Amino acid sequence: MKTVLAVRHVAFEDLGSFAAVFERRGYAVEYAEAGMDDLARASKREPDIIAILGGPIGANDDADYPFLKDELALLARRAKSGRPALGICLGAQLMARSLGARVYPAGRKEIGWAPIALSEEGRTSCLAALIPRGEPVLHWHGDTFDLPDGANLLASTGACVNQAFAVGGFALALQFHIEVETANLARWFVGHAVEVAAAKSAPLATLRADTARYGPALERTGAACLDGWLEAQGL
Repeated sequence: MKTVLAVRHVAFEDLGSFAAVFERRGYAVEYAEAGMDDLARASKREPDIIAILGGPIGANDDADYPFLKDELALLARRAKSGRPALGICLGAQLMARSLGARVYPAGRKEIGWAPIALSEEGRTSCLAALIPRGEPVLHWHGDTFDLPDGANLLASTGACVNQAFAVGGFALALQFHIEVETANLARWFVGHAVEVAAAKSAPLATLRADTARYGPALERTGAACLDGWLEAQGL
C-alpha cells in the first residue's frame, strides 16, 4: 500500500482535511511525533510522500530541538532523489532551509484569516482551486524565508512575499494553512492561547468569527488543492 508519513510537532496541527484526500487516493497515513519518534527509523522505508506539518518552534531552533536536524536531513534527501514532499507552515520553512534558503523573522506575526495573491505560476498550479471564490486562508506564522534557488513562487501576501513555492514536480511548500478543519481550530485557540493573546491584530473573537465564516469553504478548496497536486504528479 502507498504511504504518507506526516511529521507532527503538536497534536492538534495534523493533516486536517488532507487526510481524507490521501486515504481516498489509496494512501495509508502514518504520523511520526517530532521529538518522540525516531524519524530516521520511521523514514527508512521511504514513504511515497512525506508531509512536514506546522508547529510553534522555529526552523532555526535545531540547537534547542535537535530533531529538526533529522527533518532537514529527510527533506534534503527527498530533494536529492526527487521524491514527493509537502511542507506546511514550519514544514515550508524547513523545506526552504533544507534547500539552502534563509529563514528569518518576518517583522510581525501574521495570524488570522486573510487572502493570498497567486503569482502567474500559482494560477496554473494546484493552488488555482483557491481562485474562484478568492476567500481568505488561515495564516499562523512569525517567520518567513527567501525563495530557494530553482523554486517557483506560487503565492504572496502584503505582509509576506514568499508564501508558497514549488520545486520541480516533487516539492510543495505552503506557509499558510489550507489543510485546517473548522471544528479542530478550537484546539488551536487553546493550544496557542499565549500567541493569540499577543497578536493584537487577531483577537480571539475575530478568529472564531472568521473561522466560522471561511472555514467550511476552505475545507473543500484546500482538499481540492491537494487533489490537484497529487494528480499533477501522477500520485
